[in-house]
Amino acid sequence: MADDPTFASDLNTTFGLVRRVEMNPEGRAILEYEAGMHMCHSGGVVQGGFVTGWIDAAMAHALIAKHGEGIVPMSLELKVSFFASTRPGRVFAEAWIEGGGKSTVFMEGRLSDPAGKVLAKATSTLRLMDRTRVEGSARAALAGG
Repeated sequence: MADDPTFASDLNTTFGLVRRVEMNPEGRAILEYEAGMHMCHSGGVVQGGFVTGWIDAAMAHALIAKHGEGIVPMSLELKVSFFASTRPGRVFAEAWIEGGGKSTVFMEGRLSDPAGKVLAKATSTLRLMDRTRVEGSARAALAGG
């Protein structure tokens, strides 16, 4: 990933991204993360926001794998069900497109441990937005306009 300038971002560092295992142009992605104790509460349970973020990021990567870097997947709805506590160590977030049209897409995803035990599952509805418009709006908002 060293040749990928987007890999080493603050968000990826915060989330503990280790590598992109798969970016399938059919609309599927698998990301590997390292869950650290700094992400935990209660003496070793990863906070649910990280679990949610990992699956959400895999969904975005699946859409980018299919539609290219010119889009920004914007979540309209996201539901996560937690099946088991996530502990520090390696985890895998996997996501795939279930259906949708040109601008609205329905996704599913899951987080698993290295043995394949499912820790959480999610469904989401996302809108595909033009990257240039999203980034332009963000710059304007940050500049106070």
